[in-house]
Amino acid sequence: MNTNMEYLFQHMNRPARRGGFRHKFVVGEAQAGLLYRHGRFVRVVPAGRHVQWGFGWTMNTMDLRKASVLVPGQEVLTADNVALKLSLLVTHQVADPVKAAHETQNWAGDIYNAAQLALRAVIGAVTVEALLAQRLDVGAQLLALVQPEATKIGVNVLALEVKDVMFPADLKRAFADVLKAKQEGQAALERARGESASLRNLANAARVLEGNPALMNLRFMQSLATAQNAGNTLVVGVPGGFVPLKASKSAPEAKPEPGESPD
Repeated sequence: MNTNMEYLFQHMNRPARRGGFRHKFVVGEAQAGLLYRHGRFVRVVPAGRHVQWGFGWTMNTMDLRKASVLVPGQEVLTADNVALKLSLLVTHQVADPVKAAHETQNWAGDIYNAAQLALRAVIGAVTVEALLAQRLDVGAQLLALVQPEATKIGVNVLALEVKDVMFPADLKRAFADVLKAKQEGQAALERARGESASLRNLANAARVLEGNPALMNLRFMQSLATAQNAGNTLVVGVPGGFVPLKASKSAPEAKPEPGESPD
């Protein structure tokens, strides 16, 4: 009886002759197949069609493509006790599918939590002004904290960047006022520079005219011609008083009053 049972058991485990107990698995491109038998991991299989004979074969697949996850607005306190909301963009890729499947129940959730904790640690050590000035450096610091934790579970974090920084309304107004004051100061400085340059040019022109009387007379004649073309009256001071020079030739001449003789 025992001999018959052993023969039957061996015969049932020879499915190739009977055509049964065949398991077909298909692993897609950019995926890794994790092959198990009776719940125990056997090996990693590449993309393609795979056939296994016998009882208890199962397979799970792991996506090996790069992916990005958004960590939405997290409210954190800076070193100067200002509450900010920051969102992160984490780009990751499974490097070791065996670790990712066996070291943790949810590797994506672990990466998410590690990014949140790293954000609180980094932002809590800097002030608001330092955060604005070193926004790109903050991403590098976060990556340095998250990458070792991700490597333990077979995941490679490729990039970790601060996507958005949201300030409270009163802080936005304060920064807007500071920016406006800086812009107004810059404009005043530019006006002062322009006036200084203009005064320097006038001083240089005065020195040139002082050393060249003929050039001064020429400049005076140019001023008369300009006034004449504009139809204006130019008043020139002379030692005996002011003599008006009529620039317009078409202006009517003054007529003597009745009873007065002309000069």
